[in-house]
Amino acid sequence: MTTFVLGGAQSDFARHLAREGGGLAELTGELVDAALADAAIAASEVGTIHVGNAFGELFTGQGHLGAMPATMRPALWGIPASRHEGACASGSLAILAAAAELEAGYYDCALVLGVEQERNVSGVVAAQHLGAAAWVGREGEETDAARYLWPHQFAKIGATYAERWGLDRRHLAALAQQAFANAKDNPLAQTRGWTVDAATFAEDDATNPVIERGGGFGVRRSDCAQVTDGGAAVVLASTRFAEAWAARRGRALAEIPRLLGWGHRTAGLSLASKLARAAPGALLFPHVAEAMADARRRAGPAGAAGAALDGYEVHDCFTTTAYMAIDHLGLTAPGRSWEAIEDGRTARTGAAPINPSGGLVGIGHPVGATGVRMVLDAAHQVTDRAGACQVPGARRFGTLNLGGSASTVVAFVVGAG
Repeated sequence: MTTFVLGGAQSDFARHLAREGGGLAELTGELVDAALADAAIAASEVGTIHVGNAFGELFTGQGHLGAMPATMRPALWGIPASRHEGACASGSLAILAAAAELEAGYYDCALVLGVEQERNVSGVVAAQHLGAAAWVGREGEETDAARYLWPHQFAKIGATYAERWGLDRRHLAALAQQAFANAKDNPLAQTRGWTVDAATFAEDDATNPVIERGGGFGVRRSDCAQVTDGGAAVVLASTRFAEAWAARRGRALAEIPRLLGWGHRTAGLSLASKLARAAPGALLFPHVAEAMADARRRAGPAGAAGAALDGYEVHDCFTTTAYMAIDHLGLTAPGRSWEAIEDGRTARTGAAPINPSGGLVGIGHPVGATGVRMVLDAAHQVTDRAGACQVPGARRFGTLNLGGSASTVVAFVVGAG
């Protein structure tokens, strides 16, 4: 796979679109303008458009979002466009579809957007809408899951780790603290201006209340990703287009970030069915590890299993998800993710940085945009454009994006140089 990332843009995830008097339409237009400007291409050079969005109909009543870019920017009128939905992995699916068209030679330049508006309803209503990504009516029907299904489900993942290997909540608190600390350095992070202290992450029901329990294992407020309005966009290109683009700018092709490898796996909707398949002592979600392994294998020898990438943007919708990602990336043996936390490997300055930009807990989680944001951040990392979030010397970065209870999994390896 050689699909180049010519540029892109992310909105400020601290924004509240409804209070601004705007919504998905205005956000889409802003992202189109910003991404094309960053890539220094004209709208007329775009051959295909892909939009990732999970819950537009539920939160705003608006569907058919593939047509929104042309609606807001008439210069895109007539360009083929599609909308993709795969819960929290919607943005990554949009990137996969665009890259496939470029690799097939159908088009030479693609615009990919991920957009979501979630803050225009109450927290309880938002949780109900987000529950559509589970197996509706078949799971999460327990009494204590009535309000917040996803905290309940991902608490069950924590409970499963605790039952099989033991799980010290100090390690989850460390992941949350790392996310908030990294987000402080990210000028587009939702929590960058938040005031946090030790009490924010404490085992204290007053300062850090339990949101939901699953299997008796409580998910606290600091364990949860944010409900967010926001979007991200990238401009992707074929080798032929990228060569001409680089020549016009006097740049070497090797300097341009590219998608080196990808992995995509899908499992059933219910969390219980996935956990039931997990062999004793083995990884909880083998298909998650397989998706990342596929991406590394396709990236070539330097990305193969056993060869360290320079960092990862992973899907930490909850700290339990981040904890799961560590052993599924192969950084530790199954159930021993705590080792990478304690020895500092996951820190921005560590051997295997995880979410140096702040992750979903710190940056925010506009669901349909997350996969696109991850790839954009990875592209910035491998070209020294990540600012204060930069991992020194990064040249190969992985992304791991999950939809639902890891039902849809998409991974990329992004590289340059």
